[in-house]
Amino acid sequence: MKQNKITERLLNGLIKENPTFVLMLGMCPTLAVTTSAMNGLGMGLTTMVVLALSNMFISMLRKVIPDKVRIPAFIVIIASFVTVVELLLKAYIPFLYSALGLYIPLIVVNCIILGRAEAYASKNGVVASLFDGIGMGLGFTCALTIIGAVRELIGAGELFGFGVMPESYVPCSIFVLAPGAFFVLAALTAIQNKVKIAGEKRGRDMSKIQSGCNSDCMNCQESGCSKRLIDTSAKEAVKENGDRAEKSAKKKEGKNND
Repeated sequence: MKQNKITERLLNGLIKENPTFVLMLGMCPTLAVTTSAMNGLGMGLTTMVVLALSNMFISMLRKVIPDKVRIPAFIVIIASFVTVVELLLKAYIPFLYSALGLYIPLIVVNCIILGRAEAYASKNGVVASLFDGIGMGLGFTCALTIIGAVRELIGAGELFGFGVMPESYVPCSIFVLAPGAFFVLAALTAIQNKVKIAGEKRGRDMSKIQSGCNSDCMNCQESGCSKRLIDTSAKEAVKENGDRAEKSAKKKEGKNND
């Protein structure tokens, strides 16, 4: 696999299609777990491991799994890796296991993992799928860590458990509660959009900072994009119907001439 393809897969998950800031996926763990930077980092890395391994395994079996049962098969594969990761966390990192709690088994139903399995891993090679999972996982990890760091800093005056604010600082405790997650996520997304709009006004290429699909299927490098596959099938169907109608019209015209 070419180096630029690997780099493109990693940057796609980190920037272009960041699961949290761009695609707005996986909001449940994003809002619930990010009360601290450590929790966000732990949840992100756990999800990345499951995402990368499930992507790789699904890609290996993509020609074996029947199309009619692909979703149940994907869920079984994902659930297997989640169980392994959960047991490892419980055995070797018990403090993180206790902090994340119920949200570890809920990784099974995380729409990021199932979405990448359906949109990319089931249609592409093993290595490309592996790095796609790593890229999306790193993007998710960075997003959760940033949100957790902001909430912990403002809400507790700490960063990764260490006090960084002066003693005179009065923590704003709402930021470590549920509403704080919405405030921080909205602020960070607004900053991203502001940077993108400002760059576009200055004539810069801001295509790497997108809000999901740009509908430019002709220039899109996403070979596993379900939208493009649907659009292509629709265009082929329209073309086929047009050809049939044209042939039918010619036949009628020939009979009329006779």
